[in-house]
Amino acid sequence: MDFTLTLVAANQNLSAGHLAKIERFAQDNGLMITGDPEWLDDHIAATIPLAECLTLDQMHKLQDQLADDQIDALCTRTDNRQKKLLLADMDSTIVTTETLDELADFVGLKDKVADITTRAMKGELDYQESLKERVRLLEGLSADKMKETLEQTELTKGAEKLVQTMKDRQAASILVSSGFTFFTSAIAQQCGFTGNHGNVLGIKDGVLDGSVEEPILDKHSKLSYLEDYKEKLGLTYDDIVAIGDGANDLPMLQAAGLGIGFHPKPVLRESVLNCIIYGDLIAVLYAQGYKGL
Repeated sequence: MDFTLTLVAANQNLSAGHLAKIERFAQDNGLMITGDPEWLDDHIAATIPLAECLTLDQMHKLQDQLADDQIDALCTRTDNRQKKLLLADMDSTIVTTETLDELADFVGLKDKVADITTRAMKGELDYQESLKERVRLLEGLSADKMKETLEQTELTKGAEKLVQTMKDRQAASILVSSGFTFFTSAIAQQCGFTGNHGNVLGIKDGVLDGSVEEPILDKHSKLSYLEDYKEKLGLTYDDIVAIGDGANDLPMLQAAGLGIGFHPKPVLRESVLNCIIYGDLIAVLYAQGYKGL
């Protein structure tokens, strides 16, 4: 089985020197390079064919060597590189912020809610209980503030390009978020996702009532959606690419043929082979072998 190591430079500074560094790294770590490097985009992305996949420990060592130049490394199977299904988290992945934290800003509790969010994304708190706690703090907030939050929400660089490029290749794309359907439906439409799932905020008389409807979409739900879409579309795990940033994305990323931690929290960085630490979402396309982006 052949593998491909893809290098993506966040600052368009990838050089022949970096490719030579990979050759030395391969020699030092007993990895066999099986062919010549290929440029996907000059000074931005290149691939190197390998006889075997890097281990997680080897990937961490390589990431350390490439850190100063802000270059990401992703190792994938060479066959079936261009996936047929994209599953993506929303907050801090497809969009740059945590929408719940931004809602809390309207009641002066952004820092408190953001701290709970951060701890939950690190896997330090039970996700369902932490979500209920954060939503309770928003009780009484006008539902109109959701629209204001949406208007202020920015897409992560490369989000639309990622979805549209895969769509052009007839791939399905599903937004699977532990955030809220008010936001997922709008962001999905903006990016071109073919489907979206999220949690539902309780609203009564035009204000948030401090509740979130059951069942709560959590890490187990994300994995279930992956399984459901795999069966519905007649795919294999290796046909799927999944991206996310936090602990509640881990089972989904581990199940996908290509699971990518995007600007990952420590629990993902420690557990997932492929991470985009410095770059934007275009790197997901480079990891699949797309050129000229």
